[in-house]
Amino acid sequence: MQTEARVGVVNTTSSVVVEPRRQRQIGTASQLLAGGVAGAVSKTCTAPLARLTILFQVQGMHSDASSLGKASIWHEALGIVRKEGVRAFWKGNLATIAHRLPYSSISFYAFEHYKNLLHDIVGVESQGENVSTDICIRLVGGGLAGVTAASVTYPLDLVRTRLATQYLSNAEEVDLVDLFLLDTRNVIYYRGIWHALYTISKEEGVFGLYKGLGATLLGVGPNLAISFSVYETARSYWHFHRPEDSTVLVSLTCGSLSGIASSTVAYPLDLVRRRMQLEGAGGRARVYNTGLFGTFRHIIRSEGWRGLYRGILPEYYKVVPSVGIVFMTYEKLKQLLSSIPES
Repeated sequence: MQTEARVGVVNTTSSVVVEPRRQRQIGTASQLLAGGVAGAVSKTCTAPLARLTILFQVQGMHSDASSLGKASIWHEALGIVRKEGVRAFWKGNLATIAHRLPYSSISFYAFEHYKNLLHDIVGVESQGENVSTDICIRLVGGGLAGVTAASVTYPLDLVRTRLATQYLSNAEEVDLVDLFLLDTRNVIYYRGIWHALYTISKEEGVFGLYKGLGATLLGVGPNLAISFSVYETARSYWHFHRPEDSTVLVSLTCGSLSGIASSTVAYPLDLVRRRMQLEGAGGRARVYNTGLFGTFRHIIRSEGWRGLYRGILPEYYKVVPSVGIVFMTYEKLKQLLSSIPES
């Protein structure tokens, strides 16, 4: 299967406007490579903020509600540096890359595949014939791509979360860093990706590797649906009005906007997903025993509605560069790969 790497098209009135910038078609392998590398580069660049986001998301699991307001981004960041060093910000990054490479590859490839398939189903010969139809196709295609990628790579996502919150404290739960980074014996529970996969399967069963999958699918569907549709629509509009602007600028800006929009909508489900992934981790007592909606109710009852957006600030700090970088890297790699002469 071939995927065409090109700048989008836009229809601002009843006429069809096809943008002049076009690239040679790239094959399936190149499409998968571009998506995977883009995801890995983006995640590595923003790993410190990603770890802070995860730690804030799981803050309320074993803490008294009255102590939750004490944490701040800089306080927790300094605490990590003080107790574990700067390298700790990339704790679990190998697992992140191991997850992000296939996840990003599949999501970008699946999006292009679903988008083309949906165009064929609705009988639209080319993108840009109808703006509302294009937006709907991008939304549905993005959602299906997210569900596909998340389902295939979910065990690695769960392991990534466990490794990022490696140290579980048996000491007094005084702040976020003490709670989730330090064990009184300084014992590492999971010794890497394969050990984590084996340990979780042994202690929690094979289905333990899919703990929180329901929340993930409910969250990643709208997340990628909004992300892809906002990005492609904004990029097409930008290129139509300012075709001389660089691909780097357009991709970074439109990607950042799409990241903010998608994170705002999907964040509560992402938070619930993280909490469910950590159920029983490291031998700790289970906190939630009522499934997805029961976890929602528990968080709202114990932490209020604001609890569903705990850690949203570092999430915004993360997604602005992260999503911008992933789309920018993806577009530049497609340009590079399309310029390589065919043998």
